[in-house]
Amino acid sequence: MKLVRFGNAGEENPGLLDANGKIRDLSAHVDDFDPTFFANDGIAKIRRLDVNTLPIVEGTPRYGACVARPGNFIAVGLNYVQHAIETNAPIPAEPILFNKAPSCITGPNDRVLLPRKSTKADWEVEIALVIGKRAHDVSEEDALDYVAGYCVCNDVSERAFQLEQGGQWVKGKMAPTFGPLGPWLVTGDEIADVQNLPLWLELNGERIQNSSTSDMIFPIRKLVSYISEFVMLEPGDVITTGTPPGVGLGMKPEKYLKPGDIMKLSVEGLGVQEQTVGRWGDR
Repeated sequence: MKLVRFGNAGEENPGLLDANGKIRDLSAHVDDFDPTFFANDGIAKIRRLDVNTLPIVEGTPRYGACVARPGNFIAVGLNYVQHAIETNAPIPAEPILFNKAPSCITGPNDRVLLPRKSTKADWEVEIALVIGKRAHDVSEEDALDYVAGYCVCNDVSERAFQLEQGGQWVKGKMAPTFGPLGPWLVTGDEIADVQNLPLWLELNGERIQNSSTSDMIFPIRKLVSYISEFVMLEPGDVITTGTPPGVGLGMKPEKYLKPGDIMKLSVEGLGVQEQTVGRWGDR
């Protein structure tokens, strides 16, 4: 299934995409794709519905983030071999973890707004996952059983805040609009091999990230297992799993976002995002 949230910001309704790519309204059956939905096995409830009886949503409504109000938004750094190489970083011996604030999550096609003091904002196409049931200290063998589905994430990052101002990476990762998610949450049964998915990002029409999840240092089942050693993962939590090479930080000379830039990005089978860059305070 492909689950979507559609409507004005803060007023999204739950839906799903049918076989013809039409949005079907689920609001008569579920409140939202939030932690309560996942904790109560909401995906199984939806599977029991006859999709053809659900109302078709007319027009082209805005897509909201494909999940609502996650308790945790956890990210993985330097998780692609070639990305570590391009940034002159050693290949990590263990996953590098940091947090993104749930308040940074936004719709897949909403504007990305740079902080007032931003000078080195960067892009990062990633595959993210949503936890479907409580996970603590789970094995790698069982880890994917705890995943409700997958989606595209743009882990927007302000490198000056992240790397030049001391402290933890989170300074450059948590600004409002720095976590576009969606357009869809795709359940795992629709993905034959999550470790063999092409992913790419274009900046102003030029493809600058072009890789595959096969280049991950730590595969997704390892990440879920590893992270669950340190935290109780709850239903609805989001984990974004790292970016491939082609970020602005790794270019020579370095290249960063500016207002008016357009990012377009995708992971195969998970839909396409497109964001125009602005700055807080601009009209």
